[in-house]
Amino acid sequence: MDVPVERPNVVTEGRLLSLDALRGFDMFWIVGGWGIVSGLGHGLSNAWFDQHVLPQIEHVPWEGFTAWDLIMPLFLFMVGVAMPFSFGKRLAQGASKGRLFLHVLYRVGILWILGMIAQGRLLEYDLSQLRLYSNTLQAIAAGYLIASILLLTLRPRWQFVATGAMLLAYWGLAAWVPVPGHGAGQLTPDGNLAIYIDKLILGRFQDGTTYTWILSGMTFTATVMMGAFAGQLLRSHATPWQKVLILLCSGLACVLVGWAWGFVFPIIKHMWTSSMVLFAGGWSLLLLCLFYLVIDVLRLRLWAMFFVVIGANAIAAYMATHVFDFRHIGDIFVHGLAKWTGSWQDFIQALAAFLSLWLILLLLYRKRIFIKI
Repeated sequence: MDVPVERPNVVTEGRLLSLDALRGFDMFWIVGGWGIVSGLGHGLSNAWFDQHVLPQIEHVPWEGFTAWDLIMPLFLFMVGVAMPFSFGKRLAQGASKGRLFLHVLYRVGILWILGMIAQGRLLEYDLSQLRLYSNTLQAIAAGYLIASILLLTLRPRWQFVATGAMLLAYWGLAAWVPVPGHGAGQLTPDGNLAIYIDKLILGRFQDGTTYTWILSGMTFTATVMMGAFAGQLLRSHATPWQKVLILLCSGLACVLVGWAWGFVFPIIKHMWTSSMVLFAGGWSLLLLCLFYLVIDVLRLRLWAMFFVVIGANAIAAYMATHVFDFRHIGDIFVHGLAKWTGSWQDFIQALAAFLSLWLILLLLYRKRIFIKI
């Protein structure tokens, strides 16, 4: 069977620095950027900053989209970008598809456990507090598992058809399947089909939020597959400038189609609606286009190393901030400044916390220690 991950490419067969940098850029906001910008707003006390910048680092309550809402979709998208490279490398080294599937299942299991540690309260060792499905890493695990099956068993055209079918199927289910007590087509936080299924199946292990997980596995997969299509393009024999143009045009098209679809099937990140997949996926394609152009085509790389240090150990950085409080570590060095810094203390504390983590990541990077699963 003609599977795209088996195609060699002498130009981009190695590790893409732009992908590590983009992954680090995304992770930066999770592990420190949000607090730094929030602290900056507190220190500046500027009306324009408060009105136009700070709302972009907050999630919308339900319908709509901000820059902060792109963080999780971008992370899933980048998992997809890496898949054709990692699968292609393993297949080229002689690994069978069966062995590759076993590795996929292993990664899914580890991601699931890490997700329960990060937000599922696993370390409380209290069954009544446990949440089985409540975290970005578990969304990645679900999307990665199904996307792996598609990539390893279907030809490219059928991968595309399957991805489109999942987006349409999710829309159809949300629009036409009635929810007991609410009816069909309800997209409210407590009346949509996806949250009903979560509560029905997970029961007391449901996370208690309005985020949906089980049915949204279809659209998690679609987000990962959008990244995988981009990865296949980057791994293809197209010229670098052709790749830039295709990424740019496809990104703009997805943003436009997702925005337009949102008038019929609203952009709701909590439900991971199909319109949100295209809208967020479009912005992810545009960011990948920008990073690939600047770093791998124009080879302007020095600035990117700040983010590469984070991206090279992204999951380690993510888990570290969920297990350890780096603000306390940073306070060892900056707590005494509070008497002089006034309203800027939040910014200084957030910056110190982030730098405490970044210096550890820098040490790992220089020692060539990369924590992978």
